[in-house]
Amino acid sequence: QVQLVESGGGLVQAGGSLRLSCAASGSIFNINAMNWYRQAPGKQRELVAAMPTVGSTNYADSVKGRFTISRDNAKNTVYLQMNSLKPEDTAVYYCNVVKSWYNYWGRGTQVTVSS
Repeated sequence: QVQLVESGGGLVQAGGSLRLSCAASGSIFNINAMNWYRQAPGKQRELVAAMPTVGSTNYADSVKGRFTISRDNAKNTVYLQMNSLKPEDTAVYYCNVVKSWYNYWGRGTQVTVSS
């Protein structure tokens, strides 16, 4: 079992930055992928940043060049650095870990970007 806890969300002005953290605990070995999703009210949950393997990253077109996914193995933590934030980025952000073809999810952290 893997437990995920997100943190770092909050209220920020357009153009500002936030860094989200996702701390993993439990059976953290042999994780296949780490991802960040987000979901705005009335919209589907969407993938915004993915790390399918170590050293490999993928981003949604809407955040490419502004968001960066990374990990700290010593702290068992995955990060999402968000720069040049826009009001359209307002959503609940979820950490996602894939292990043995099973998806684990955090409970989400709210990000609100004001204009």
